[in-house]
Amino acid sequence: MVDLHTHSNISDGDLSPALLVREAAKTGIRALALTDHDTIYGLESAKAAAKLETVDGKPFHFIPGIEVNINWQGLGPGGEFHLLGLGIKSPTSDFISAVEWLSRRREVRNREILDRMHEFSIEATWEELLEIAGAKNGNGSVGRPHFAALLIKHKVVKNVKQAFARYLGVGKPLYVPKDGLKFEDAVSLIRQSGGIPILAHPISLFIAWGRLPDVIKKLKDLGLAGLEAWHPTAKQGACRRLEALAQELGLYVTEGSDFHGSLRPDRRLGYSSRGRKISDTILEAIPELY
Repeated sequence: MVDLHTHSNISDGDLSPALLVREAAKTGIRALALTDHDTIYGLESAKAAAKLETVDGKPFHFIPGIEVNINWQGLGPGGEFHLLGLGIKSPTSDFISAVEWLSRRREVRNREILDRMHEFSIEATWEELLEIAGAKNGNGSVGRPHFAALLIKHKVVKNVKQAFARYLGVGKPLYVPKDGLKFEDAVSLIRQSGGIPILAHPISLFIAWGRLPDVIKKLKDLGLAGLEAWHPTAKQGACRRLEALAQELGLYVTEGSDFHGSLRPDRRLGYSSRGRKISDTILEAIPELY
């Protein structure tokens, strides 16, 4: 098995990068991409851990990555555009500067969410949030799953699903849109850093199927290299349509679990839509990642 979309506690997962790699190897995954939100802080730790692991007697293959938010005017109502950069081997200074900007904008957003919580008489603190996220020393990236855990701690909701459905989902009272990079800029930065740009979970664009092929073709013309056709949030029928679209347009097809650990218990390392095991044939079709 392989997995081309995972998160550690450097963003909004709950396993350290090193522990994530160990768990993946233990599961029988031979190749793993770490794609934390708007940060590459965990890549070196994961890379070092990967050198110590083997699967069926063969070296574990680590793929350094990132998931960045994109500003895109053509989204459907409530849609989000996330771009995976897979194979970030040599981050340029411009790439690092852009990631640092995203991190600063993320903190502004998080403080606004916290202010909104106070408007609802939820007296949570910034220190509590950082403790939950493991980001007290500036080594982590705070995201909505951490706010969900904060809501659970204050007994506002019972679980993460309820937190998003009532408060944190798009259009809900505590939802604040994220700043992102311009698509063309993100593609250029990823390419300059040795990576390939992949559209994460295309269903999240909330674009009607009738419009989607033209939108994806436009993105390809602007530098998109692949589609994450298979994802746990999409039904298998939709995944097959996305895979066929990618093949028709000459784009790579990728697949990932979007694993977060216990913060998203419905997602398992090495599995995508409806529990489909992620085959290593996905990776073998992308020679740039070797």
